Amino acid sequence: MSETDTARGVTGEDEVVDLCRELIRFDTSNYGDHSGPGERRAAEYVAGKLAEVGLEPRIFESHPGRASTVARIEGEDPSRPALLIHGHLDVVPANAVDWTHDPFSGEVADGCVWGRGAVDMKDMDAMTLAVVRDRLRSGRRPPRDVVVAFLADEEAGGTYGARYLVDHHPELFEGVTEAISEVGGFSFTVNEQRRLYLIQTAEKGMHWMKLTVAGTAGHGSMIHRDNAITELSEAVARVGRHTFPVRVTKTTRAFLDELGDALGIELDPDDMETTLAKLGGIAKLIGATLRNTANPTQLNAGYKVNVIPGEATAHIDGRFLPGYEEEFLTDLDRLLGPHVRREDVHTDKAVETTFDGALVAAMQSALLAEDPTAKAIPYMLSGGTDAKSFDDLGIRGFGFAPLKLPPELDFAGMFHGVDERVPVDGLKFGVRVLDRFLDAS
Repeated sequence: MSETDTARGVTGEDEVVDLCRELIRFDTSNYGDHSGPGERRAAEYVAGKLAEVGLEPRIFESHPGRASTVARIEGEDPSRPALLIHGHLDVVPANAVDWTHDPFSGEVADGCVWGRGAVDMKDMDAMTLAVVRDRLRSGRRPPRDVVVAFLADEEAGGTYGARYLVDHHPELFEGVTEAISEVGGFSFTVNEQRRLYLIQTAEKGMHWMKLTVAGTAGHGSMIHRDNAITELSEAVARVGRHTFPVRVTKTTRAFLDELGDALGIELDPDDMETTLAKLGGIAKLIGATLRNTANPTQLNAGYKVNVIPGEATAHIDGRFLPGYEEEFLTDLDRLLGPHVRREDVHTDKAVETTFDGALVAAMQSALLAEDPTAKAIPYMLSGGTDAKSFDDLGIRGFGFAPLKLPPELDFAGMFHGVDERVPVDGLKFGVRVLDRFLDAS
C-alpha cells in the first residue's frame, strides 16, 4: 500500500480481496514432507505487508523453505495480557484439472475468490493483514498487545510451524493468554430472524498411525494361510466399518442446546440421523464431533502379482474426543486384533475451553454490530489446528474467523475440497467484525 493509497483513505475492506488473491497465488502445498514449495515466499510477502505499516516482523525458518512470520503490535495498555491471532500459510495439494478455476490463480468469479486456501485459511490470513494494516495506517492501536503469527506446516501437524515456535521461541508469545484462529465464526442461517455463528471452543485429538502385519513370503500359486495382506485387510475393514459410541462432551451438549433453542426443538444426540438432518451444510462438521473416529487412508503391500509379500502396511487417521483418548485406543486395539502392530506417526492432544469471558463477549458484540440477527454459539472441530501447540503455553484458543455466508454455500465441503472458494462479501464482513472485535477485546 503506497502513501498515495493511504492518503486516499484505502481501508481494510478495500484491500482484503486483493490480499486474499495474492496469498492464494503462492503455491504453499504441503505434502506432509519437504517435497513441496514451502511457505518461504508467502512468509516474505506477509512480512513485507506488515513492514509497510511500520511493524518489525521476523521470519523463522525451521527447515529450508519452511517459514513463519511473527510480529507484535503494541497496544494502548501493554500491561494487559496479550492476544494472539494466528493463521497458517500452507495448504493441502490441489489437482488443477479437477477445478473450475485454477486453484492457484485467485480468480474472482460468481461473487467469490476461488483457490486452494480460500477458506483454509488464506481468507483469515488476508482479513488479519487487512485489519492490522488499516489500523496502523490510521493510527488506531489495539487496546492491548496483539501478536500476529502466519505459520508453516499446519496441514501436517505443525511440526515446522507452531510447534517449532512454541518449543524454540516461546518468548514471542510472552504475556499472551488468549488466541483466535481458523474454523470458527462462520454463519449458519436458521431463518430470516436468526443466524448462528459457530465459535470453535474444542478440537478432537489425533492419532495418525501406521499398521503393520508380518507374514510369510511365498509363491502366489501356493495355498498360503499366513498372508499378511489378508490379515491386514480384514483388520482395516473392521476399523473402517466400525461405528464408535456417541459421547457428548460439554461443548457438544452446549451446541445442541443452543441449536435446539434456535430451531424450537430438542435435538437428541442418541438419534443421530434425525439430529444431523436438521443441520444442513454443517452436518459434516458436527457429525464427527459426537464420537471418536478412525478412517483408513493408505494401504501398501507387495511388489509383484505372483509373490506373496512378507509384510503389509496401512495408515489410519484416528481422532478422539476430549477425555476419551484411552477409550479410543482400547476400542481400536480390540478391532485390530493381536496380529497387527500399531505405531503412532503423529499424535496430538484434544483441547477444550469454556464458552465464556470477555473475549467471547467481544465476539458476540462485534458480530451483532454487523449482523443484528447474529448469535454466537460454541462447537467442537472434528479436525485439529495450531491451537493445540499454543495450548502448551497456557493460551486459551478459539476458532474465530468471521464469515457471513449465503445459506446455500456448502462451507464444510470447501475444506480440502475441489472448487474451494470464499464469498467476497464474506471477506469484507470479516474485516469489519475483526476490527470491532479488536476494539472490544
